Amino acid sequence: MAGQNNAAPVIIKRKKVIQGGGHHGGAWKVAYADFVTAMMAFFMLMWLLNATTEKQRKGIADYFNPTIAVSRISGGGSDMFQGDSVFAEKTLAQVGTGGSDAAPSQEKQAKGDIGTQGDAAAMAQEKAVLDEVKSALSARGGESMTMQRMLRHVVSKVTDEGLVVEIFDLPDEPLFEEGTATPRDQTLKLVSLLSEVFGLAENQIAVDGYVRTLPITLKDNPNWQLSAERAQAVRALLVSDKTPGDRIARISGHADRKPATQDPTAVRNNRIEVILLRRFR
Repeated sequence: MAGQNNAAPVIIKRKKVIQGGGHHGGAWKVAYADFVTAMMAFFMLMWLLNATTEKQRKGIADYFNPTIAVSRISGGGSDMFQGDSVFAEKTLAQVGTGGSDAAPSQEKQAKGDIGTQGDAAAMAQEKAVLDEVKSALSARGGESMTMQRMLRHVVSKVTDEGLVVEIFDLPDEPLFEEGTATPRDQTLKLVSLLSEVFGLAENQIAVDGYVRTLPITLKDNPNWQLSAERAQAVRALLVSDKTPGDRIARISGHADRKPATQDPTAVRNNRIEVILLRRFR
């Protein structure tokens, strides 16, 4: 028994013998597959560049561009998904090649009638006329000190609607009697000047009236009626000063809803906008 207790323990070692190199996992297969896919895409790109026209390549590029619609004609075709896309003539796209009502070019045409060179020429001519009227109005300020002082009431700008000529109150020189639509002498001269320079064009005219916000709140706000009456008074002055009545397209009173300054009670908000309207819009 003692001999058996002093016997050395038997230790068995097992070694795993690997024949060959093994596959070392499958990561290389994934990398190889990605490489083959990339090479296939590269050779397909090379083939497309060589086998397509410029117009076809642009169409392929537009298809993969996520910022524009896939279809250039409609929102979903001509069947159950009818509707206009951002490339319809009535909707100008913010990016890409949008349509244009007036004179869409061949590459920017979406649908509808193609604009003619005559339309583009007419638009350019109209812009020239508006610029001429604006320049003629500004040039009057150099005729005399009186005219220069009078034109302190006037600001003009060309917008999408047309040539907007704004005449407004100054702190020491209002256009109308306080709280009424009775024009002062300065207003009569200004409207006469506008009638004269507007005679350089044949476009229709719009008259919009605005007034300042009252410093106190009244039960019946008179600003709507007052702004409309002042616009009507300017229209009557234009017509009486050789402006054909059929050129007046509209008059409107906007009360104090669109102040021209941050302070809605400022006298600068008492103003009349006389607009020489565009014919091509």
